[in-house]
Amino acid sequence: MRILGIDPGLADCGWGVVDFQSQRYQPVSYGVIKTPAGEDMQKRILLITDKIQRVAQENNVQCASIEEIFFTKHSTTSALKVSKVIGAIMCELGRIGIPCRLFSPLQIKSCITGYGNAEKVQVQEMVKILLGLEKIPKPDHAADALSAAICLGNNGSTEAKLRV
Repeated sequence: MRILGIDPGLADCGWGVVDFQSQRYQPVSYGVIKTPAGEDMQKRILLITDKIQRVAQENNVQCASIEEIFFTKHSTTSALKVSKVIGAIMCELGRIGIPCRLFSPLQIKSCITGYGNAEKVQVQEMVKILLGLEKIPKPDHAADALSAAICLGNNGSTEAKLRV
């Protein structure tokens, strides 16, 4: 199964493509979509969705995993912007027939490290190990996107086993 993981953001949107087969992961590609801060929000979101669509189609992605927003009372403004990005990405992927799943940061951390309150560097180190990489993927948003993809692989595998 080829999975696209997404760490959504308006300024920096991380993405990572992973092959998941027989309980093993293989990195395919990853990166970050950067949008200009002074640009109109609609144009920035369009830039993100266009690139996500291209990445999904060029890599023959079968499904996608998106990290859900982590809300705090001090992050409401940025969370609202990111929620718009998530909605646009889900709409675009749905339009091209790619199903999406949302996972909270807690779910992703638990899946990757076994501990929901793991530090960012612990998650990144496990992503490196699980994907057999020599070093932690950079930038951080790309590593976060890869962790979202791995989370879907683990969850999808478990769900498939439970259906048997």
